[in-house]
Amino acid sequence: MDWIPLLSTLTGAVIGIAATLIADRNRWRREETRHALDVRREVYTEFVSALKTAGEDMRAVALGDHMSESAREAAVREAFRATGLYTASERLWLVGPQQVVTAGNEAFHSLRRLRDAYARGATVGSAEDVPLIAQRRKAMAQMRDLMRKDLGIGPLGIE
Repeated sequence: MDWIPLLSTLTGAVIGIAATLIADRNRWRREETRHALDVRREVYTEFVSALKTAGEDMRAVALGDHMSESAREAAVREAFRATGLYTASERLWLVGPQQVVTAGNEAFHSLRRLRDAYARGATVGSAEDVPLIAQRRKAMAQMRDLMRKDLGIGPLGIE
């Protein structure tokens, strides 16, 4: 019996199967990478949006009239809490790389410092408000740049 044709056929089959498995594995890796990028993009968008909404809602409260200090404090804290920022922050902690999480945490804490100032009675544009706003803007810009870098987009250079 001649074994050469049989061995050639088996060798070809093994090569074909191996090539298919390698191609499938590479395709799966690309899809997983793309999916992870999509998840991070969604989480980043949710977090940045919650930060912006909380800031705007707190500013609106700080600009409004309140009957008492306790009513103002409660309204500012509720404006912060109602945006879903805590949930968005936890999602960021779960999927973001270390440098993005660190920058996001700084942006979060800069907004909390602003919340606490408004809750104490600071007014928009006051001597207490202005440096806190500047600090928040800087933290937000740094966070956005790191998020864009992680997503492969690159910095805007306009902030």
